[in-house]
Amino acid sequence: MSVTEAPVVWFEELRRIDVAKVGGKNSSLGEMIQTLGQRGVDVPPGFATTADAYWNYVDENGIRDAMAALIADWTTGKASLAETGAAVRKLFLRGDWPKETADAIIAAYRELSERAGRTDASVAVRSSATAEDLPDASFAGQQETFLNVAGEKALLDACRRCFASLFTDRAISYRQAKGFDHMKVALSIGVQQMVRSDIGGSGVMFSIDTETGFDKVVLINAAWGLGENVVQGAVDPDEYQVFKPLLDQPSLTPIIAKKKGAKAIKMIYGNADQPTRNVPTSRAEREAFVLADEEILTLARWAATIEQHYGCAMDMEWARDGETGRLYIVQARPETVQSNREAAVFKAYHIKSKGKQLVSGLSIGDAIVSGQVCLIETAKDIDQFVDGSILVTSTTDPDWVPIMKRAAAIVTDHGGRTSHAAIVSRELGLPAVVGTGDATRLLHTGQQITVSCAEGDEGMIYEGVAEYDIETLNMDDVPATETKVMLNLANPGAAFRWWKLPADGVGLARMEFVISNAIRIHPMALVHFDRLRDEAAKEEIAALTAAYDDKSEYFVDQLSEGLARIAAALYPKPVIVRMSDFKTNEYAGLVGGAEFEPKEENPMIGFRGASRYYSPRYREGFALECRAIRKLRSELGFKNVVVMIPFCRSVSEAEKVLEVMAENGLKRGENGLQVYVMCEIPSNVILAKQFAQHFDGFSIGSNDLTQLTLGVDRDSGELADLFDEQDEAVKWMIRSVITEAGKAGAKIGICGQAPSDHPEFAKFLVDCGIDSISVSPDSFVAVKKKVAEAEGRRSAAA
Repeated sequence: MSVTEAPVVWFEELRRIDVAKVGGKNSSLGEMIQTLGQRGVDVPPGFATTADAYWNYVDENGIRDAMAALIADWTTGKASLAETGAAVRKLFLRGDWPKETADAIIAAYRELSERAGRTDASVAVRSSATAEDLPDASFAGQQETFLNVAGEKALLDACRRCFASLFTDRAISYRQAKGFDHMKVALSIGVQQMVRSDIGGSGVMFSIDTETGFDKVVLINAAWGLGENVVQGAVDPDEYQVFKPLLDQPSLTPIIAKKKGAKAIKMIYGNADQPTRNVPTSRAEREAFVLADEEILTLARWAATIEQHYGCAMDMEWARDGETGRLYIVQARPETVQSNREAAVFKAYHIKSKGKQLVSGLSIGDAIVSGQVCLIETAKDIDQFVDGSILVTSTTDPDWVPIMKRAAAIVTDHGGRTSHAAIVSRELGLPAVVGTGDATRLLHTGQQITVSCAEGDEGMIYEGVAEYDIETLNMDDVPATETKVMLNLANPGAAFRWWKLPADGVGLARMEFVISNAIRIHPMALVHFDRLRDEAAKEEIAALTAAYDDKSEYFVDQLSEGLARIAAALYPKPVIVRMSDFKTNEYAGLVGGAEFEPKEENPMIGFRGASRYYSPRYREGFALECRAIRKLRSELGFKNVVVMIPFCRSVSEAEKVLEVMAENGLKRGENGLQVYVMCEIPSNVILAKQFAQHFDGFSIGSNDLTQLTLGVDRDSGELADLFDEQDEAVKWMIRSVITEAGKAGAKIGICGQAPSDHPEFAKFLVDCGIDSISVSPDSFVAVKKKVAEAEGRRSAAA
């Protein structure tokens, strides 16, 4: 008997070409069981009802004409959406099962129970529309799912409700918007053996970064219990990011981000009347990650395997059985938002002035929007929403979609990047900030705010109307150049936004940004935690490092992961990471830092850069920096990272620093490690030949070089007119060091601000023969064009 003739078909008999018979969800489950099981991807067994079974139910109960008439009344304005949906659902819920279909469902359920070694096995009953999960449309969340269904009567009941859910208000409006004929879309029901994730964990996984479309990472969200809370956004999940290109190397652990979510509740099994229910999580559950590193890597490898098989970015749901510890993929569908974006064109938003920060959360999208708050606490108040305002609520579900479409932006208390609010916001092209924790408490209706998703993976809510501009970048217009044009990046949270730029690598990644924003603690305060006298600092450090017995490991983990995101963005191109270059007053501002820093009259030319690294005052802190770089290169696998030493005053100082680095496992030349030096002091230029014997390359820091060449404090308002990176004395310094580096066979670039602020400065650098120019991302296209012009003129002159 063929699939189209049978009311029920087992997953293992299905392939993805069977969408018309059993919908996208069920055909995809069959595809994975048939083709990916042998590659280690575990999918729970089950069966599906066919589209024929759906139409048979419709016709046996004689409701086809009534359905069509009700839909026609709605499309002609004679009835509301709510009235229409309720009336069509009632037709299904009052229907009787055709004997052949009911018998087939019950027989398959008995066999599934037998396979599971149980009487009346617990199953998930999922809806799978026959037009769903196409490349330009996702029906995810449009129909109902029923969990922990046990017993034949309960199963038939859930299946009937699945049929009815094809006509939820949200499903009807979505099909109408996408142009699907309501009377030509059927519904298949997937009956799948439950994974005991109620006593384990579950979540959602994407094979690309959901916000930027960066295609080299897997994003995983995880929570305790059944997965509905993650999908609905009712819980703030853990978030993990894994770098795909290094997953095939068993010796590496390329997890580049781990963020612990609040996970305040979990969904567990209930009883016959209420199959599932939410309960609070324990303190231990809230403080622990749901997944161990090896489980994160297993899921990420599965995501890469599934993506490779399907040939497109994928959106997947996973579960871990609490009884066996086994991981499973329970759904997989094509990702439909980033995959459909125009690759060559993207907009860059730049915030210029802003009010007080009110709230923050996870940023969804990359836009900025100002507007008035409309605070809606529950779905029953949806009709109070004001079109064009910013929706602020606790969480959303598919019932909220009609007003989400009318919002300028969305802000929620709960949810992660894979929550309903996040997914719908992406589909609608709206900026959203989710998982703020307390937006509904701190914001109020009528309040003027700005929602900014343009500053990295942290979304900000500012008071009032911010000033910002929008730049459209077209990658088709970027010329090729012989001189390498690289990026200056500091914020790991924003690094993936620039992956589409055809840059030649990262010319400057500032370690201190990660330390001050992600770590916040002075490294010496971690090494000598027990001797700290500042009790307030001690308490704060204890809270930040609560998960670590060895507090130094907190620094190493946070720093290596932060830098890994920058290293990943343009992998395998070189990423030059500058070791910490705080001044003493900036170090003192870190938690616990005041006890370890001297007070200096002029920190700008004081105890900074290389002089700290071998000093007893900071040597142990520098050792932690070295450990983080070693982990970044050896354990995470980012051998594209080049280390750079700032403010190295003398050749003897260079020798001391290289010796300390070697003691801490970073020996120049070993495992391909290159070490550069900043050229920002006149002595670096004067003794360039000698410095080149100790370093593989130079990076000109034009700000400090200008300051020290001209004797001008770059922060002085009185002397602002004298601070000029294009002064002839400064240009002489730059030209001289480029020449000397070339003679010595050392690479030389520039990472100062001058090329970003003055693209015409690029011509001077090209004429001098510089190897690379590193600029801020927003000036990349302009500088690239100036470099191409300069190279063209030089070629013509030659």
